[in-house]
Amino acid sequence: MTITSQQPIGPFVLTPVLSERIWGVTSLEPWFDIPVTDKPIGELWMTAAECLIEDGPLRGETLAAVTERYPELLADKKAGGVPLLIKILLPREKLSVQVHPNDEQARAIGEPRGKTECWYVLSADPGATIALGFREPLSTEAIREAIEQGTLEDKLTHLPVKTGDMVYVEAGTIHAIGPGVVILETQQYSDVTYRLFDYGRPRPLHLDQGLAVTRAVTGAGLMPPVTFGEYTRLIKSPYFTVDRFEISAGHKVELANTNRLQLLIALGEGCSIHPASGGPALELPKSHAVVLPGEGLAYQLEAAADTQVIRVMP
Repeated sequence: MTITSQQPIGPFVLTPVLSERIWGVTSLEPWFDIPVTDKPIGELWMTAAECLIEDGPLRGETLAAVTERYPELLADKKAGGVPLLIKILLPREKLSVQVHPNDEQARAIGEPRGKTECWYVLSADPGATIALGFREPLSTEAIREAIEQGTLEDKLTHLPVKTGDMVYVEAGTIHAIGPGVVILETQQYSDVTYRLFDYGRPRPLHLDQGLAVTRAVTGAGLMPPVTFGEYTRLIKSPYFTVDRFEISAGHKVELANTNRLQLLIALGEGCSIHPASGGPALELPKSHAVVLPGEGLAYQLEAAADTQVIRVMP
């Protein structure tokens, strides 16, 4: 079937990409229905450019290819291409201490955009923390000295987190994630990461590049949720807006018609989306991204069981 400019694309489901990491896990349950893998999986990439479309007339195409064909409906309005990468992070060990550049710094090295991100905490063990920025202001020389002496981790603010928290990680913020948490990450679509400290693992560091983009003070931190009727706004930033819908069994939630791209992530089973104008419903598979192109169409979310749906909009 060929889609013309007059025919709506409608919602479609993406197949996640499993990303191997040395700090990852071999069991992805309960977040993804693959119980055991033979390699450590650290990340589920749900809106990667290479994700394949599972259903409908675009089935088998990559998100990148469809975004290039329909930029007005799907693409980053400023830099082009897929605008946001949504992941689930599953750390079994500590991730490296790292930092990312902002847009201006990224463009100076030929990249289309920087990397500001946010973390929605899906689960957290008692006492779990994430590292976010410094406990007190440090000069570049002091940061470099702490890295060389292996004491950088002690200089960071270790922020206690719990299930349901939203953490904003502005570009330029030194940060790290440890074991004991599972995180739904939304980020600008960029893979520019400068690793500053890696607990002795045999991976390269990027001290000069990382220190050049590090900022002593940023807007990073815990974001207070704000309730708007049937959804809770977890964060609104210049790059993304993240909302949470708590949908009880048998309940319907209206998604108003909008010309803005919407990305839906169901964190449980039994949720479906229905075009308000009629037509077949689409199931929201757990831990898959469902893409609603910015076509000005209205939908209803309906749950057969109590569930939570995250909506991300660029």
